[in-house]
Amino acid sequence: MPERQPQAAAPLNASDLRRRAIAVGIGNFMEWFDFAIYGYFVVLIGRTFFPSSAPGISLLSSLAVFAVGFLSRPLGAVVLGPLGDRLGRRAVLMITVFGMGVATTLIGLLPGYDTLGMAAPVLLILLRFVQGMMVGGEWSAACIYIVESAPHGGRGKAAALLTKTAAAAFMGGTFVAAVISSVLSEQDAASWGWRVPFVASILMTVVALYIRRRLGDTPVYEAVQKRRENNEIQAVPAAEKWRAFVVTFAYAALFGVSLYYFITYANTHLTQTVGLSKSTALWLCSAALVFYTLLHTAIGRFSDRFGRRPVVLASAVSLTVLGYPIFLLMNTGHPAAVLAALCLLAVPVAMAGVMDVVLLVEMYPASIRSTGAAIGQNVAVAVLAGPAPFIAAALIQYSGNPTLPAAYLCGVAALSGVVLWALLPETRDKDLSLIHI
Repeated sequence: MPERQPQAAAPLNASDLRRRAIAVGIGNFMEWFDFAIYGYFVVLIGRTFFPSSAPGISLLSSLAVFAVGFLSRPLGAVVLGPLGDRLGRRAVLMITVFGMGVATTLIGLLPGYDTLGMAAPVLLILLRFVQGMMVGGEWSAACIYIVESAPHGGRGKAAALLTKTAAAAFMGGTFVAAVISSVLSEQDAASWGWRVPFVASILMTVVALYIRRRLGDTPVYEAVQKRRENNEIQAVPAAEKWRAFVVTFAYAALFGVSLYYFITYANTHLTQTVGLSKSTALWLCSAALVFYTLLHTAIGRFSDRFGRRPVVLASAVSLTVLGYPIFLLMNTGHPAAVLAALCLLAVPVAMAGVMDVVLLVEMYPASIRSTGAAIGQNVAVAVLAGPAPFIAAALIQYSGNPTLPAAYLCGVAALSGVVLWALLPETRDKDLSLIHI
């Protein structure tokens, strides 16, 4: 029997949509800037908190802590996801932006191993754990908030806002890292320069909190709450939940692994394996991120017109086929070839990113959307994406083959593509207020 539809909420006017886009965009930028700068300073952080005379051990240790921030994301999803379904999408957005800002600032203020001994890496791990929890709630909550607020035919375009602001945050982090590496001596950058963007994040936190506290909740959430108050919410069948989870795991893994190869590991690979200077690698990565940022709106509009399946499947195929050629180009060390490789990687990563945002919302029924999307996304990221830079570096460390990291990228893309081809429905025209899929 078809479910009875709730009374449609009044559509948001252009002014409300613009205000929501600004509030979510600024907070999302701050969250991902804070999370990304760890990756850009991972070598210096490794030396500060994990000093070692053994080649590569400090780097591997700091990359392992980078992965800790992802392993804690499912816990953040389990805690914050249900709050989004019960208290509203806005409530989660307030919690995450505050928690992320405090944790990031404390990392910047944390004394190193030479001062605190073993307490220093332990505290770093705890703060990374908190960062991961906050991101675990932020990404899915922001995706849901902005897509549920969007007009029906413009959800893909709205989703692009999240990936664009995240990309801009990575670009900002890369730019800041490039400036610090270019202006400061290696000694100054290692002793205090890397800490500056971490401590400065408290300013962005205050701005984001001020703007987000003025938001209302989404029309879809308000409609679901009315149905909940009238006891019209029924349990979602387990089979429906599991299908959504498996599909989410696939597209989140596709995006997560490719993204962190692109925005985190590529810089490390170019400096530690290829042998480029830190400033050269960072400027090349910055240029590629500019190109990456420009792609998202066109991808979102394309998916609004032609559907989600063609875009996400094209991304999976591209990453499977192009993974090895991309690494071969990077390993030449020639700046033009490196930039071409990074731009080639940017296209399928952007496609996967925009689809990740919109599918997180469209794949789940409204009554469990925050919980389901948060858990499905963050389990995939914790299991496959978070460890990706560490796995890539370890593959080279223990094999000596500079192209071997491509095997992990291609393998995840291929497996994700198979799952998505078999199980992903076309969701472009789905009514987001539905209580069941």
